[in-house]
Amino acid sequence: MKLNEINDNPGARKSRIRVGRGIGSGKGKTGGRGVKGQKSRTGVAIKGFEGGQMPLHRRLPKRGFNNIFALDFNEVGLGRIQAALDAGKLEAGAVVTAESLKAAGVIRRVKDGVRILGSGELKAAVTFEVAGASKPAIEAIEKLGGSLKVLAPKAAEAAAE
Repeated sequence: MKLNEINDNPGARKSRIRVGRGIGSGKGKTGGRGVKGQKSRTGVAIKGFEGGQMPLHRRLPKRGFNNIFALDFNEVGLGRIQAALDAGKLEAGAVVTAESLKAAGVIRRVKDGVRILGSGELKAAVTFEVAGASKPAIEAIEKLGGSLKVLAPKAAEAAAE
């Protein structure tokens, strides 16, 4: 076998049908599009249109609602904070805030505040100033001798002014 003898298996590549090239080709005149009307023209895609009948996506009932006042917190586990402490990105003696977590690369952007979750294990006593924390996280922080100060979320501060 030589490089110039390599080719596909028979039937692996299908040649394209050239449509609209005369009646003798079997795909002439309408070019496989049927006859007349909007869908025989190019560039037509009517998704969800059912010929004037109420479309399925409008027949189905609405469900649920989106609370526009809900706060969006950054959720950070204790294990993630411990990893940042081990890497030297956070100082154990310093107060851990949303801005310090952003500077350390733990969170990408500060949303409405940071909420500490109890996932993972914390080994050092750390002081937190965050928007909230879960019960297991509070217990783990206080067991090690750390402290936690819960701040008012950004939305509540804006409403107070």
